[in-house]
Amino acid sequence: MEAKLTLVGAGPGDSELITLKGMRALQSADVVLYDELANATFLEFAPAHALKMYVGKKVGNPSFSQDEINGLIVRLARKRGHVVRLKGGDPFVFGRGHEEIEYAQDHDIVCEIVPGISSSIAVPASLGVPVTRRGVSESFWVITGTTQSGELSDDLRLAAQSKATVIVLMGLNKLEEICALYKHFGRGHLPMAVIQNGTRPDEKSVVGQVWEMPRLVRESGIGTPAIMVMGEVVALSPAYALEYLQNMQMAF
Repeated sequence: MEAKLTLVGAGPGDSELITLKGMRALQSADVVLYDELANATFLEFAPAHALKMYVGKKVGNPSFSQDEINGLIVRLARKRGHVVRLKGGDPFVFGRGHEEIEYAQDHDIVCEIVPGISSSIAVPASLGVPVTRRGVSESFWVITGTTQSGELSDDLRLAAQSKATVIVLMGLNKLEEICALYKHFGRGHLPMAVIQNGTRPDEKSVVGQVWEMPRLVRESGIGTPAIMVMGEVVALSPAYALEYLQNMQMAF
């Protein structure tokens, strides 16, 4: 029996947006450790004998610490064999996947990485928002809204002054602060979208401009998990065009 860890990106949430390689890894699993953002239907791919354990971390509902998860991976790999660590999106995009791989390798566990479709790109796409578009946006930034210190990332202050599309993950609790930052740099009328449960059947979204987004999010009841997208590309979304048309009709 080989002690092995396969780190699998489960994609943004849609049950069909996992890779074929990720699905095959699940089919050979002896243990599946899955997190909050991984679609639970993927567990059906795992064999009946496989141990399936939720190890997610959600604000207000603590489960396992990162150190505990690292230890579980090593213990279960040695005891049972093939551990699949199933993580939402891509495990190397704010997923702490590299920490888990590094810990397992330090304990002589064979490791494999199966990248996943990142929500930072797929979720805007589900709303018809391209993160880049010729003549509109030449680059995009993906930034965490929650740093270790609890402060806004310095990168966000730089990004707010650029013409790039900016995607913020894990930042809904910083919405007011982020919008205030954009307004500080004279960008209050920049198109913006906030999307909860992107690509899932229960997806909710709101589009508008930075200056009005805190109010729109409150009125729509959007909660976590959600991503924010700021940039001119948001105006390319059919939802934004519809919102603009409705506002024009109300004005007259």
